[in-house]
Amino acid sequence: MAYLLLSIIFNASLFVIIKLFARFNIDALQALVVNYFVASLVGFLFLDTPIVPTEIISQYWLKGSILLGFIFIATFYATTLTSQRNGLSVASVASKMSIIIPITLGVILYNEKLGFVKITGILLALIAVYFTSKKETGEVQQSSNLLYPILVFIGAGTIDASLKYLQTFHVPSEKIGLFSSITFFCAFSVGILTLIFLTIRGKIKFSARSILGGIALGLPNYFSLYYLVKMLEAKAFQSATLFTIHNISIVLVSTFVGILFFSERISLRNAFGIGLALFALFLVTY
Repeated sequence: MAYLLLSIIFNASLFVIIKLFARFNIDALQALVVNYFVASLVGFLFLDTPIVPTEIISQYWLKGSILLGFIFIATFYATTLTSQRNGLSVASVASKMSIIIPITLGVILYNEKLGFVKITGILLALIAVYFTSKKETGEVQQSSNLLYPILVFIGAGTIDASLKYLQTFHVPSEKIGLFSSITFFCAFSVGILTLIFLTIRGKIKFSARSILGGIALGLPNYFSLYYLVKMLEAKAFQSATLFTIHNISIVLVSTFVGILFFSERISLRNAFGIGLALFALFLVTY
């Protein structure tokens, strides 16, 4: 339970920091790449054992880390485009609705059984995510453009499902820190190549404030992944229950932080979503 709470706290803090990017005019892509470098560096510093490159190369999960590195960058970029083209609400809903993917794979790959009550709770949680994230103002500017929301949905779901699979079959407990660090370093490698390409084409210019933003994001980002994997390893709940609790709790925490510290207003629809989310959490943990 402690790992679940820590994962929720660190993941929710990421949304708060990213929200501050717009206020301080920070380029999100640059900050993200710096963040991945900082996250990997923090992970390497926290390792209890020395890093042996030949040992890392021989690990089966290395292929998964490389693949996740690509997915991290691609999903973030798709999320950015979704926010610009379709609105923030669509990006948020597409990301959180992706729990359908790891839940489905949990039933198929790990023979997890879901009773009527839990299935009802999961469905209500999905509805709650929509109502909690939906804004009254017309944020959806190009609702006909479904490509990027679909990519966010697939990317976020693939990340969760891949982490669960790798943790279950290939990443032992003592290697979680190394796995997290390598995964972030792979994401940084993909990101820095992307930035170099965009810089050569004159599409982007580096800024000091974006670097500072990335540094601020890097520390909690490392621990968000580390405790997510530790949470999955603990097996306190079935993965279907766990991902539902995890994602809906992040939505709730982020919403309340927005209300308390960013003076965001919630509509009657949002309030209904919050209440429905709390009821859904009760059902899935029943």
